[in-house]
Order: sequence, then structure tokens, then C-alpha cells
Amino acid sequence: MLITILLTVAGLIALLLIVAHFMKREHYAKREIIINAPRQKVFDYIKLLKNQDEFNTGAMEDPNRKKAFKGTDGTVGFIYSWSGNKNAGEGEKEIKNIIEGKSIESEIRFVKPMAATATIIMETESLADHQTKVSWSNAGKLKYPLNLLIPIMEKHVAKDMATSLTALKNILEK
Repeated sequence: MLITILLTVAGLIALLLIVAHFMKREHYAKREIIINAPRQKVFDYIKLLKNQDEFNTGAMEDPNRKKAFKGTDGTVGFIYSWSGNKNAGEGEKEIKNIIEGKSIESEIRFVKPMAATATIIMETESLADHQTKVSWSNAGKLKYPLNLLIPIMEKHVAKDMATSLTALKNILEK
């Protein structure tokens, strides 16, 4: 009986590793929202990484997490680091590129709960004088066998981005 259980468990593990070998290693999620505010107002708010504490669900996982900052927020090279509970994890986000009034590209580097790196791009587009579309994308790679988690991760990240964008909309439309 014990041998049967051990062989079954070993077989399941082997099957998962085989499946992971053939799965994609890149993840990608994107969400958009329309905010009834001028593009420059929206952009000026989202380019400051410290403002994400107010709308980003990931940043709100642990309000008591330790935070550290290097550089000037809203400029290329600014780094926002955090260390928190098991939900918030540990990592840092660095502004890599800014196209003034249009987009901000950041790299997020997680240490915990698992090592991972992704590129975050937030873009603004004027739809009217007081209406802005905000697009938020998250893309990266996971090594084998962690790539097995990509379908779950993409769904979770997309849901969190949608919730965060709704919170952003509520803040900027006040």
C-alpha cells in the first residue's frame, strides 16, 4: 500500500514536471480603465511610485511593511523597496523609462515569496479634454518549473490590476 502511494505521488510529480516543460515561460496581463480627469493630472499622479500605496492592491497587502526609497520619485532610476508580511512579500520597483505625459515603465523585482522580475508599463491616452484611458501591463518570465504557475498568476495579477485601476479612478475623479 505504501509503495503504491509513493509511486502515485512520484508519478503525479513527474507528470507536472513534464507538463511544465511544454508550457510557456512568459506571462502577460493588461487591463485598462477610463478616468474622467485630464491626462496630465492622471500621468502626474501615476508616475510617482509612492502614490501606488493609495491604489495598488499589492502595495496595500501590508500597510505596516518597511519601505525604503532611493532617488527622486517620478524620475528614471527611482527605487521603491519594501519588506512586509507573507502577502506583501519583499522586493523593489525601479522606474526604467518615462515618456512625459504618456508612459512610465518600471521593473519590479520580487525576492519573496519567490524570486521573479517583471516589466510594468502604465500608459495614458487622452480621449477628451477631461477623459483619460489608463493602460497597465505586466510582463515577465518564470523559469522552469515555476512556469507551471503562469495561468494562475496571470489571472490573479489581472484581477488585482483591475481592482487597483478602479481605486485609481476613484481617487482621481474626486
